[in-house]
This record gives sequence, structure tokens and C-alpha cells, in this order.
Amino acid sequence: MSTLPDRPAGDAQAAHAGLFAPLRVGRALRLPNRLAVAPMTRVSATADGRATKQMADYYAAFAAGGFGLVITEGIYTDKAYAQGYFFQPGLADDAQRDAWRAVVQRVHARGGRIVAQLMHAGALSQGNPHRNTTKGPSAVLPKGQQMTFYRGEGPYRMPEAMSDEDLAAAVDGYAQAARRAQEAGFDGVEIHGANGYLLDQFLTAHTNLREDGYGGSLDNRLRLTAEVVQAVRRSTAEHFAMGLRCSQGKVNDFTHKWEGGEADAARIFRTLGALPIDYLHTTEFEAWRPAFGEQGPSLAALARKHVPVPVLANGSLHDAAQARGLLERGEADFVSLGRGALTHPDWPERLRAGARLEAFDRGLLAPIADLENAARHREGGDRE
Repeated sequence: MSTLPDRPAGDAQAAHAGLFAPLRVGRALRLPNRLAVAPMTRVSATADGRATKQMADYYAAFAAGGFGLVITEGIYTDKAYAQGYFFQPGLADDAQRDAWRAVVQRVHARGGRIVAQLMHAGALSQGNPHRNTTKGPSAVLPKGQQMTFYRGEGPYRMPEAMSDEDLAAAVDGYAQAARRAQEAGFDGVEIHGANGYLLDQFLTAHTNLREDGYGGSLDNRLRLTAEVVQAVRRSTAEHFAMGLRCSQGKVNDFTHKWEGGEADAARIFRTLGALPIDYLHTTEFEAWRPAFGEQGPSLAALARKHVPVPVLANGSLHDAAQARGLLERGEADFVSLGRGALTHPDWPERLRAGARLEAFDRGLLAPIADLENAARHREGGDRE
């Protein structure tokens, strides 16, 4: 099944010209087009969190295929409570930093740009060899079940509430990981404040029951995010790009919506937009849908209304018409693809040429969402 029929290359280029316009992000990051690879957890690092040659091949293929920007999977930031999954890569020590250098060099050699997504799993950690407990804003049991395709099983563990010392360590972990990312040659970092992980846990009222300066009001619940952004900015050069990802839905609570609707969205985005970030990355299941109810603006459109930096939209945008429409309507400045990029690492070149785009095959992520499983599936080794 295809999502785009074959069509003459000239027609395709004209129809999707906006997706191939260049874009400047921050002081120094210049993208050749508006197409980015979304961060996708692949649990394919070594057991001690080092990137591998297979990962270098994986990321380089996106650059070779024409994506203007590659955003890595979530990279854990410290050797305390940040790691979320076994075989997740890190930037928590110098050996992990050095392993990323080969990945960055391969992407750059193919003409691409690459940013490291920095992630602290918080209460949603389901595989961390550094600690046998989890910590989050409050001792609240996370909804849902651990994800089996990331080697999890059963319900999440009850987290412990983070102390002031834990919070300071987490902030410093982000800052040190960002410094290592710059040393490894990355073009920037993206702070993961979405999808139910630590910073999103602090933002969300039902997972943050704190009564100190990090809980209660919306401003207090955004405080940790602000501290992380400021710490990352201080630890890196002014020209080093920094993005921030946010969402309503979570990996364990897909349908979650911000309680105050558009009013809360406006306050959240104005607060985030006042921070020293270079882009804001919004993600929804279908990025063009109204953020609240049956009518109204999308989450990306609300972000673009309230932040002064480029907005990167994510959510089912392997549908090229929807991706183009977001840009044409002024709801986003560039778009990121997950399933489309997994299906076709050369998705931009195929779109430009008017070639057929196939539908996403879930077998690429099952039973384990790692690169070995995807390679076997593509080779037909798991088929009768």
C-alpha cells in the first residue's frame, strides 16, 4: 500500500517546494530543507550506553536520504535516575561521548545536521542498571504498563519523590550531557520535555503533587524545565543550537490533554518561548488536528502563535500533503517524521522524485524496537 502514487518528478518538486526551502535555526544551524527525522527510541547501544557502528549506519542513512536534520533517540544524561531503557545510549561519561563522534562524523559526511535529544526518564524508567529504584516529582504510580518492545514487562514501579539534591543532580546531568554533545561534534541538542518523561511529569498536575516551588501552579510546574534550559545554555557555546520538545500525550497516556485547554497552552508556550531556545518541537498523534475538541488550532499552530522561534511539528506527517499544509497555513516552520523515516530513510529524495512511498510496516518495531530486529525483518528472516 502506498501513501503517494508515482508522479512525474517535476510535478512532485513543484507541489512540495515548500518542504525543500532552506531554514535557519538559531545563530548557526542552517538547514537545507524543512524535513527532520524525529527522535525514536531504538535500544541498540551497548549495555554500557555507547553508540555502535550499526547506529552510525542507521543515522547516516537519513542524511544520505535527504533529511535536512536528524534528531537522535533520547539519550540519557546521568548515571543516577535518567536512564529509561536497557541498551539506551547515553552522554553521561566521556566514553559515551567519544562513541557518538563516529555517528556525528558519518552524518556530517553525508551532508546532514544532527542534534542530540537529551532525556531523563524519571518515573517511567523501566530499565536502568545504575539504580534499582525510580524517581519522579511525586510518589505517584504511573498509568499503564511498561513497553514490551523496549524490553519492559508489567506495571511501572512506584517512584520516590525527588529531593532538592536529586533535582540539582538532574539539572547538572542535562548540562554536562549537553557539554559532551558539543564536544562530540553535534550541531545542537534537543531537551526532551515531552511524552511523559521527567520534565513532562513535573508539568502534569496528576503526576506532580509537590507542595514546594516545583509544584502547584503552572509556573511552578514549568520551573524545572526552565532551570534545565538555562543550565544547558550556560554549559554550551552561544552558537550551539538548542531545541525543546513538548507534548500533551504521553507514552503511557496517549490521550492526555492539558487541563486548561488553549489558555494553558498559551501560558505554557509563552513561558517556553521566553527561554533561550532556538526551536520548539511539538508532537501529537496527528499534528494537524485541533489540539482541544473538534474545532480550533492545532498544538503546533498554538505554539507558533506564542513563541518567537521556529516551530517543528511532529505527528503522522509522513502524509506529505498534511506536512505541506502545515507549512502553507503557517502552523509550523518545519516538520519531523518518525514512521515515514523508518519506512524510507530516503523519504525526502523519494518525495522530490515523485517515487512511491510505502505504508509503515509495524514489523520493523516488533517484537523489539532495535536495529537488529529491523534488519531481520527487512531481510525477510522473520517471515515464513
